Amino acid sequence: MNPTTTETVAAVLFVLAILHTFLAPKIASLGHRFPKHEGLFHLLGEVEAVFGLWSGALLIFLFVTGGMKAGTDYIDGRNFTEPLFVIAIMVVAASKPVLHVAKLAVTGLSRMLPLPRAVAFYWIILTVVPLLGSFITEPAAMTLGAFMLRDRFYKAGLSARLRYATLGVLFVNVSIGGVLTPYAAPPVLMVAAKWDWNIGFMISQFGWRAALAVAINAAVAATLFFNELRPLRSTSDGASEGRVPFSVCVTHVLLLAGVVVFAHHPALFMGILLLFLGIASAYPQHQDRLILREALMVGFFLAGLVVLGGMQQWWLQPLLLKMSPDQVYFGATALTAITDNAALTYLGSLVSGLTPEFKYMLVAGAVTGGGLTVIANAPNPAGYAILKGFFDDEHISPLWLLAAAAGPTFVAIICFWALPT
Repeated sequence: MNPTTTETVAAVLFVLAILHTFLAPKIASLGHRFPKHEGLFHLLGEVEAVFGLWSGALLIFLFVTGGMKAGTDYIDGRNFTEPLFVIAIMVVAASKPVLHVAKLAVTGLSRMLPLPRAVAFYWIILTVVPLLGSFITEPAAMTLGAFMLRDRFYKAGLSARLRYATLGVLFVNVSIGGVLTPYAAPPVLMVAAKWDWNIGFMISQFGWRAALAVAINAAVAATLFFNELRPLRSTSDGASEGRVPFSVCVTHVLLLAGVVVFAHHPALFMGILLLFLGIASAYPQHQDRLILREALMVGFFLAGLVVLGGMQQWWLQPLLLKMSPDQVYFGATALTAITDNAALTYLGSLVSGLTPEFKYMLVAGAVTGGGLTVIANAPNPAGYAILKGFFDDEHISPLWLLAAAAGPTFVAIICFWALPT
């Protein structure tokens, strides 16, 4: 490996950004000690702002060392479709009519289970919604799942253990639940067309394993916290939040479908978002507060990850190629915790001559580790932004999240690596 000066600086900034995510709660707390600069420390303590801020440092370096053209050429060469898509899908999926439809569906399914209502609702959210991500995309599944968990459980008051356990299962299950199709999970999308992975291949090689792991993770969490979940009472199960006209629900669901269908065409899905905002403002009586700020912050986070991650190929790709298939599985699982899992599979797609086993292990490892940290999978910042207000000081501890996701990740390892093909 012979990195250029710019690549070395980018790698250092990437490491600093990762450290910053772990230190964010402590940085935010400094605002209490220095009230005159509380706003600045609050900004620096926002996890969603971390990678955007450090990518700004990289751009300044490029402007200083290479001139304006060097910086603009690099940015023009990055693909920001995913950050823009997450902004659009979060805002539309979190609208009151879409959530109303989703909650009614989950409520109906939960009534079919011979379990206490709250326990059944909890299991359905953590099982069906992540698997639905294979069809409506993972960011949409994360948004719907996080909001339904927020309204049905987090608002009802949960112990710290259950809050973190639920978040860990949600992150892991969304990461592995999107692999039933070749277009919904970002790490799969990066390689599916080049490696000719169709829906039949995905279901036979990945899908059934993912469904098994998702169901087990949700069942284990529901069983461990059965006594805490069972007595929970809430009116936010979809039927009791006020009627939303059928025509409004249909319109919003169609807009959501349009965003999903045109997920790879920013001009189209951003146009649909603008149309949605116009309709929402025309009928405010059928809306709650739109999560524009949260969506923009998550987009800022992912855009920063695109900018900084674009210069990590020099060390990531050689590291992956030195591994055997088994090593690449566990290596990808571990590396995903410190970089976006789609970046790993994208690097693999650039290499020719990989064996089918190596390809499977790379993608399986990338999705397995997608719940370990906020930066491991593109939808995670969306769930973080929606649920962070229910944790101490409105910050989710990276270490506690890692610990909470370790058990569900181990289940995913058993299903994707240990089970025979």
